[in-house]
Amino acid sequence: MAIRFRNPNPISLLLLLLLFSTLLFSTATSSPDPTRARGDLLRKQLTDLSSVSSLYASSSRKLSLETSKQSRLFSQLSQNFSILLSSYPPKDVSRFERDARALISSARALILASKDSFDPQLKIQRLKDAIFAANEQLTKAKKSGAFSSLIAAKSIPKSLHCLAMKLTAERVARPEKYIDPVHPAPELEDPRLYHYAIFSDNVLAASVVVNSAVKNSKDPSRHVFHVVTDRMNLGAMQVMFRMKDYAGAHIEVKAIEDYKFLNSSYVPVLRQLESANLQRFYFENKLENATKDTTNMKFRNPKYLSMLNHLRFYLPEMYPKLHRILFLDDDVVVQRDLTDLWKIDMDGKVNGAVETCFGSFHRYAQYMNFSHPLIKEKFDPNACGWAYGMNFFDLDAWKKEKCTEQYHYWQNLNENRTLWKLGTLPPGLITYYSTTKPLDKSWHVLGLGYNPSISMEEIKNAAVVHFNGNMKPWLDIAMNQFRPLWSKYVDYDMEFVRQCNFAA
Repeated sequence: MAIRFRNPNPISLLLLLLLFSTLLFSTATSSPDPTRARGDLLRKQLTDLSSVSSLYASSSRKLSLETSKQSRLFSQLSQNFSILLSSYPPKDVSRFERDARALISSARALILASKDSFDPQLKIQRLKDAIFAANEQLTKAKKSGAFSSLIAAKSIPKSLHCLAMKLTAERVARPEKYIDPVHPAPELEDPRLYHYAIFSDNVLAASVVVNSAVKNSKDPSRHVFHVVTDRMNLGAMQVMFRMKDYAGAHIEVKAIEDYKFLNSSYVPVLRQLESANLQRFYFENKLENATKDTTNMKFRNPKYLSMLNHLRFYLPEMYPKLHRILFLDDDVVVQRDLTDLWKIDMDGKVNGAVETCFGSFHRYAQYMNFSHPLIKEKFDPNACGWAYGMNFFDLDAWKKEKCTEQYHYWQNLNENRTLWKLGTLPPGLITYYSTTKPLDKSWHVLGLGYNPSISMEEIKNAAVVHFNGNMKPWLDIAMNQFRPLWSKYVDYDMEFVRQCNFAA
């Protein structure tokens, strides 16, 4: 019967040699000259174990283990076998037999003790276990890092909080100075002027947007800025935009609550925000809950509970006498006169925006759930996405296309978040699916809040640069090479700004 070993290793060879030696020993003890037979048997065992020891020593060298204790022991053992075998046949058979058995015993013990180090399958399994453990630690570290980054990005800096408090205190101390006029200025509703919509609860950021647009405009007196904030920040915003002259530009500051039609009976988002499940989704900010999906963790940000993020879908109702309006996020900086936007032929489209897709990135498939039959039926997964931040809206075309009604329809269907994750871009992509006009990319350069590789040449040629991402320019984590683009429009000469220790 033939005994075969698949993928033989030193341990397999040792077992075979021990079996063979046992059979020889049984035969030797029954032979006419047992002393000679035992000597031959020992010599055979010594020769076999010497080969095995040499094999282990060679393997250890291939595994770069020549400095290890085991490698040295096998090399020494192989030498001892060679010395003992060179003395055969011995003059003193008893001493040879005693030395041989001691050396064989030492060799067997060392070989068995070395099994874990030289068994390939065991080493592979241990390596797999180590890789798995390292991946687990890496995943945990990524989740913790993403969560920490989110906290750092969305927390209000002390200086910014200080500014809002001081401006509010000024509003309370001198109410008569900041009372709105009984009759609003006619320029606020004049469709012949250039109108901007800025929705923000960040006093400093909103002021930078207005400052940059005014300083780079050819005729500031023809520009009208509609700033909308929440009730808590209304006083601070009023003081900020009344304390200086903006070269004749017209600025309106209002609160969301001033638009009475924005209520839960009309606005689906406000109605959905009353849901206990949705509030639990946002406010359960334990690390193990908030980091279950690191890819879309940003959508768990409670800022999406703010109506300020959804006002952009109600522009025609907020400004019924206007025909066109430019929407600007509060994390943008205007670098040149934007009046040429009003000269663009919109071809009947509603939304003028810069497209962001390249290759397979920023396609509709990344923003919506195309496993849902309704999404799959109505939209092309390869359609190109575009960016919010600087959007030029034709309000007449908006009314014709009934975009607000479309937004309500889809928002109601997504009450359980089955069509898309939270946020305003997915419903925007849906609402303006066939009514978006692509603008030249130089109008709006994005990524200054997360992408350090944007070229300065591209930034220099941009009409608007956008600090979208976590590294906002007013935070300590902002990228130093881009921060000056924003900070040069901060009113450092304002007393309250100096008091709150904003660094120039």
